[in-house]
Amino acid sequence: MKTKTSILLLAFMMLVGMASVNAQQNQRIAYVDSDYILENIPEYGDAQEEINQLSKKWEKEITELFMEAQEMDREYQSESVLLSEDQKRKKKEAITAKRQEAEALRMQYYGPEGELYTKRAELVQPIQEKVYNAINQIALTKNYAFVFDKASGTTMLYCNEKNDISDDVLDEIGNVMQTVRREDRKKNN
Repeated sequence: MKTKTSILLLAFMMLVGMASVNAQQNQRIAYVDSDYILENIPEYGDAQEEINQLSKKWEKEITELFMEAQEMDREYQSESVLLSEDQKRKKKEAITAKRQEAEALRMQYYGPEGELYTKRAELVQPIQEKVYNAINQIALTKNYAFVFDKASGTTMLYCNEKNDISDDVLDEIGNVMQTVRREDRKKNN
């Protein structure tokens, strides 16, 4: 009886092992190139351009404030011998206040929760969500167990082009937003 139980247990374990190997063999792997995908979505390029224009405008404002502080400091240096101690203190305070104003503006625009972060989230995040949803849909439909991103820094020592589903993702996204036509897309390998 003990031998029969051992044989049944061994047979069961072999079946589980074979099922596990079979399941692993049926799981497929694919990859995407998110840089390529985003480059072929005109809305993403427009969002990046808008962010770049805002950044240039804000950088100009900040630079002007720092230049004002620098000019105030130059004036102070040239006049300091003629000023009373009280006037010197007031001028130094004004210079410090101008520099602090410039730094505060820099944080307002570029800080961790600044306007650049907010604008990027407003413009780019919906596009990224659509890409993510398209990848998920394709992975589910085509039974991919894993989908890697070639552009994210994941080390890929080799990738067979037949496993690249980037164009499929762009086609899927094309159902909800404009993408570059498949024949007009340029691969950057």
